[in-house]
Amino acid sequence: MLLTVGIIMVLGLAANFFFEKIGLPGLLGMLVLGIVIGPYGVDLINHELLNFSADFRMFALIVILLRAGLGISRKELKKIGSPALRLSFIPGLLEGFTIALISVLLFGFSFVQGGMLGFILAAVSPAVVVPLMLKFSEQKRGTDKSIPTMIMAGASIDDVFAITIFSAFLASYTNAGINVFKVLLNIPISISLGIAIGAAAGLILVKVFSKYHMRDTRKVIYILGLSILINGVESSLKSKVEIASLLGVMTIGYVILDKLPAVAVRLSQKFNKIWVFAEILLFVLVGAQVNISLAFNSGLNGLVIILAGLLARSLGVYFSVVGTNLNFKEKLFCILSYTPKATVQAAIGAIPLSAGVENGDLILAVAVLAIMITAPLGAIAIKIGGEKLLSHKQL
Repeated sequence: MLLTVGIIMVLGLAANFFFEKIGLPGLLGMLVLGIVIGPYGVDLINHELLNFSADFRMFALIVILLRAGLGISRKELKKIGSPALRLSFIPGLLEGFTIALISVLLFGFSFVQGGMLGFILAAVSPAVVVPLMLKFSEQKRGTDKSIPTMIMAGASIDDVFAITIFSAFLASYTNAGINVFKVLLNIPISISLGIAIGAAAGLILVKVFSKYHMRDTRKVIYILGLSILINGVESSLKSKVEIASLLGVMTIGYVILDKLPAVAVRLSQKFNKIWVFAEILLFVLVGAQVNISLAFNSGLNGLVIILAGLLARSLGVYFSVVGTNLNFKEKLFCILSYTPKATVQAAIGAIPLSAGVENGDLILAVAVLAIMITAPLGAIAIKIGGEKLLSHKQL
């Protein structure tokens, strides 16, 4: 397994360098590498490592969301609060229900089956979006209107809505005796619990860091350890109550920046270094989940459904930013930023199939096709869009 990690590190860095050299996002190179060397390609990745793939990907997501939280100030949050909240649910709801209806017509699904597919596809990928937004923040692109921060915040909550509504449709299909409306009510509860737990953890860390002198490296270990524990609490309580743990992780960073700004700046630099390693693992292992041959099983109808969903999502993003001070180019950038799918689709795309849902194999095929189309094209569109559409604040 250690040999495989070495292969992923060396080839991942090379792929990242090559794609950036030709003007494409480096993460795209790592995604492609994962597809090529994964079990559905030349099969170079040790299968024991793949068994822990979800844990490695979660670790990387925790790192990138801590970085994001350490960059969100109270002033920025006040500025982007309302549009970020709208972005967190309007685009996803429009996309999910549009796909549900169209899949009934094109695939002959029941509405419940269509709902499962719709809300698997409705989740935007924070793994793709957040790193690119952080780069634009560092380059001071769109920061005069807090656009990268707004998109990071909205995208992080977007997944909570999509996964919860997907769970409601799955429960309805399997007759698990779960009240669908009760499941939907869990959305605000999940978000509130995530923020509350993250805020409490952040305040505890602030107290510890203020009272005891320690190196920044040790602080990073404490923060990572507590963030992983919060994610573990979510997993252990999943059957009883949903907790938006990743939102809680981001809140930890926000609280530390608010209370100890100088410390937060130094910690952010530390997490930047960890991200160099975590980024490679995340995108190569996400790519390794993609079964290209399976994706084509959905045929032309799968492509039509994905494009219709993206159109509905784009309208949702536009409605979410209407009334803000964003100009047309900046609104277009927000639309482009909400297109990539990857992490959630790779994580839950196979659940209907394993749960015995009729046409679960077709649902998985469309989910895989969505990753193949939207992850690379979305990453390219965000990179080019950020350079062409966002104002550049001179340092």
